[in-house]
Amino acid sequence: MGKERKSPKKGVMLRDNHINFSLNEDEYKALMKYCARYNIRSRSKFLRETVMKVVINRMTEDYPTLFHENEMR
Repeated sequence: MGKERKSPKKGVMLRDNHINFSLNEDEYKALMKYCARYNIRSRSKFLRETVMKVVINRMTEDYPTLFHENEMR
């Protein structure tokens, strides 16, 4: 018999979607050096959080407002 899949806890978001990207040698070395220096154990978590911070910040900045920025000053 196979392993039983545990049902996810309530409120847990599953990560079923995958994104792959490539780095050149210098970028890869820089990432590895950074992770070693700052004791990052999960590169996947680090990259996911870093990318999502940029995405959320950009979306927040681009959110439509009632007035233009110069009209609010």
